Amino acid sequence: MRRAALPPDALDATDRAILNALQDGFPLVQHPFAEAARPLGLTEDELIARLRGLREIGAITRFGPFFDAEAMGGAFCLCAMAVPEDRFDAVVTLVNAHAEVAHNYERRHRLNLWFVLATERAEAIETVAQAIEAETGLAVLRFPKLREFFIGFRVQA
Repeated sequence: MRRAALPPDALDATDRAILNALQDGFPLVQHPFAEAARPLGLTEDELIARLRGLREIGAITRFGPFFDAEAMGGAFCLCAMAVPEDRFDAVVTLVNAHAEVAHNYERRHRLNLWFVLATERAEAIETVAQAIEAETGLAVLRFPKLREFFIGFRVQA
């Protein structure tokens, strides 16, 4: 389940422009991909094909809305685990089996697996974290959000 870094030439200027543009919103119209493609100089089909390609090479892992669970009465929690190297892929599979896992990533230090839990109710964070601990036999460290920061991601086009 590990992904290698993309080579420097994996994204062309159009891919980079797509990544930048679609982070600023997505049109809520009858043909949203056609509308989003227009300022990029693409057709609807070209944009969809490019997004599919970005997903296939691992430049993006998903394409969809980001819901603010807290604004809807739910909760987010950043979690980390120290996973033995020889169990990493198996543990990632167990963690990813939980619908509440919004995303995860590997880091190269003792706490090598990080993931975000997003739940409908705040108390469900503890329930899901405990379930992951029971399934893996490993501790899930919980880092609840104390303050929110927004850091935009932009790639040079």
